[in-house]
Amino acid sequence: MQIIVVGCGNVGATLAEELSREGHNITVIDMKSDVVHNVNNNFDVMGIVGNGASYSIQKNAGIDEADLLIAVTGSDELNLLCCLIAKKAGDCHTIARVRNPVYSREISFIKEELGLSMVINPEDAAALEIARVLKFPSAIKIDTFAKGRIELVKYKIEEGSSLCDQSLKSISAQMKCGVLICVVERGDEVFIPAGDFILRAKDEISVVGSVKNTVLFFKKLKVPTTRAKDAFIVGGGETAYYLACQLLSIGIDVKIVEKDKKRCSELSELLPQATLILGDGTDRDLLMEEGLPQAEAFVALTNFDEENIMLSLFAKSISRAKLITRVHRIAYDEIIEELDLGSVIYPKYLTAEMIIKYVRAMQNSIGSNIETLYRMSNDKVEILEFLVREECPVVGIPLVELNLKPNILLCCINHKGNIITPGGQSRIGVGDTVVLATTITGLQDIKDILV
Repeated sequence: MQIIVVGCGNVGATLAEELSREGHNITVIDMKSDVVHNVNNNFDVMGIVGNGASYSIQKNAGIDEADLLIAVTGSDELNLLCCLIAKKAGDCHTIARVRNPVYSREISFIKEELGLSMVINPEDAAALEIARVLKFPSAIKIDTFAKGRIELVKYKIEEGSSLCDQSLKSISAQMKCGVLICVVERGDEVFIPAGDFILRAKDEISVVGSVKNTVLFFKKLKVPTTRAKDAFIVGGGETAYYLACQLLSIGIDVKIVEKDKKRCSELSELLPQATLILGDGTDRDLLMEEGLPQAEAFVALTNFDEENIMLSLFAKSISRAKLITRVHRIAYDEIIEELDLGSVIYPKYLTAEMIIKYVRAMQNSIGSNIETLYRMSNDKVEILEFLVREECPVVGIPLVELNLKPNILLCCINHKGNIITPGGQSRIGVGDTVVLATTITGLQDIKDILV
């Protein structure tokens, strides 16, 4: 596909890299020549220096032949204008990043009136992911499928856990919870495990199943499954606002430290139920005085990765709080993983996943559609949910008889709201959604799982 990306910041550069890797022809547009040249040199893309909202610049980028334009500049208004011009000039699909809460409340109207295919809010997506984790603080990460009926919970096995040195087959027999351990990450290695796979301490496992069954599984492990009672947030940006709204709505107390007086005042009006503290979140004495040692959850959301990392390390040293650390740059992700910062949130990864899911859905066949897509372990693994829309080679045949490609594990079947952990005699029907884990990246259609 021919795709134009306007804006080469963190998100734009990540999209250019990911979409180019998926085999698409990418053209990037940005006002800064050095940024364009950097992306152009590092990835297999074309680069144009200029204003992405300019009709002539879009013409030079090939808007007439483009299938999709993605606008992810730092300005919501510019992104919307880019998409409007692209829609008129090339009649292509358009995706805009819109972060302002004022626009977010009117997003349905904006999307319909401007003919946008998709609107993305990375801050809201990050807040949603953080809120999911705080509902179950023992997890590193929680993703959902089948409109929330299925959960994928990532959990690190602790020393002395009853899971240590056991095979998946024996765990399944003992637990009888109707869940699957679909991915195991061990250091730099990642596995789609079979029944004889032996788990070790410090393995990061991904457990998939219905919400009820995953909770039961962790209860049997004697792992706390109750949500955090309070959250201590440093940094009062848009992500903090969206997160506070979600946490307050489910009864979690929120305390936000923000050093900008004007922003602190704005948040106190927007979030009357939250406790707002005007001060420097890197001030150790301030954090101690405001009760960080007693907090059940700590979320570092400043604009600087280094500050977030140091704040989480400090919180780890003085409290037992669930740690959540936002990181924008991914150049040092391997080092960050070694620091054990709890749940690390990469907003641009979330954005890339949403857009790649949409792009694959644009180009797949009629038989099925990608409903959900998550990437794990530095993109080595994908967890996908396919909606089976009509008869295709996987429908009506016992799973044991399907000739699946290696390193594909069928995790769950959602049949009319009934969540099934599949066995050999299970069958996929039209209208079902199917969740699968694989190290084969780039699947676009459910039939792609067959040899």
